[in-house]
Order: sequence, then C-alpha cells, then structure tokens
Amino acid sequence: MNFFFNLGRYILLMRRVFSKPDDSREYFKAIGKEIVFIGYNSLLIVFVISFFIGAVITIQTAYNMTNPILPTYLVGLGTRDSMILEFSSTIVAIVLAGKVGSSIASQIGTMRVTEQIDALEIMGVNSASFLISPKIIASLCTFPILCLLSMVVGIFGGWIAGEFTGAVSSDQYIYGIQYMFIPYYMVYSVIKSVFFGVIITSISSYFGYFTTGGALEVGQSSTKAVVNSTLVVLLFNLILTSILL
Repeated sequence: MNFFFNLGRYILLMRRVFSKPDDSREYFKAIGKEIVFIGYNSLLIVFVISFFIGAVITIQTAYNMTNPILPTYLVGLGTRDSMILEFSSTIVAIVLAGKVGSSIASQIGTMRVTEQIDALEIMGVNSASFLISPKIIASLCTFPILCLLSMVVGIFGGWIAGEFTGAVSSDQYIYGIQYMFIPYYMVYSVIKSVFFGVIITSISSYFGYFTTGGALEVGQSSTKAVVNSTLVVLLFNLILTSILL
C-alpha cells in the first residue's frame, strides 16, 4: 500500500511540476543555474570514473584473452561496446544518483523543513514547478552530454591503459574501436541517459519535497532518494534494453 501511495503522490506532484511557470524570466534563469549544478559540476567525477572504468575494462579484457587465435583488436572493440552500451549511461547515472540526487533531496528537503516552500505557496507561487521543473529540464540537457563525454573519456582511458601496460598496441586498439562500429548504439545509450536523468531528478525532488521533521529527516530523505532512484534506474535499464535492442 505504501508503494501505491507514493506512486500516486509522485504522479500528482509531476502534474504540478509540468504546469505553466509563473515567471518565465526567473524560470529560465533557474534552468541555467541547474545546468551548471547538475552538468558542469559533475564533469570531474564523470571524467575520473569513465577514465578508470575504460582502463580497467581494457586490462581485464586483454589479460583474459588467453586464446592466441583471438585477435588483439577485440580488446578495443570490447572496451568500446562496454562503454557505449552500458557503462557510460547506466553506471554514470548510478554515480550521479548519489551525487546529484542526494544534493537535490537535501536542498528541497531543507527548504521544506525551514518552511521556505510554505512561504512560496502563501505568495501564490507554484513551488513544485518553481523548484523541480528547472532541475528536470536541466537533466534533459546535461545527462546526454555527460553520457557522450563519458564514452570518449572511457575509450581514451582504455587506450592509455593498453599503451602503458603493453596489453594491446595502439594500432590494434584503434582498429578495434573502429571495427564494425554501429552508430545506433550511441543513440540507444543517449536515450537511456535521458530517461535516467528524469528519473533521478524527479524522484530525488519528490523525496525532498515531502520531507517532514528536521535535519535528521532531511538526511533520511536524501538516502531514500539515492536508493530509490538507483533501483528505478536499474529497472528502466532492463526495460529500455529489452525495447531498444
């Protein structure tokens, strides 16, 4: 019953979120700020994680290819497809659920317990649209870009790892990442990242918006936001993979 209660309340909140904004000028300013917060401020962690994931995939693939019949360019191909199909969308989204999702839930939750949201409602402002909608729009703009950058950095990290460890030569690695490349895989990954961005920001905002109590409850809402958004991301990853591939 608790699941259906939260689901119904989430749907009703999203109806308020996507209503017409009260002040278009302030609305677009808020979107710009959220793009910086969600996208630009997440660049470093996305780059670092993608680089090391690509490096690890390359090394593990190379050292598990003990069969001399298998060509070494398959290391580059494996790194490319692993980053594009799964890691650059799903793993990065899970990491951002922890970074971005917890921050959103804490920010909105703090506003709720300090009665700032109540003050907005008293002034006649649609607080759901004012606080949550810019975050969702910003995620739609930034998550696909972060996903594409993650692909590039991850493949580059694999090349660096292969070069410095001697696991695969540069020529073979580069040939591998070009071999039988399917552009649709990138489209598939970007589509997933769009869904994941909306899931993370909307669920995190939901738990922050309905926070009750004090500072302790804000922390609990942040934890719930990360856990639930991660679970829904994994669920939709399975659904979207079944539909799109």
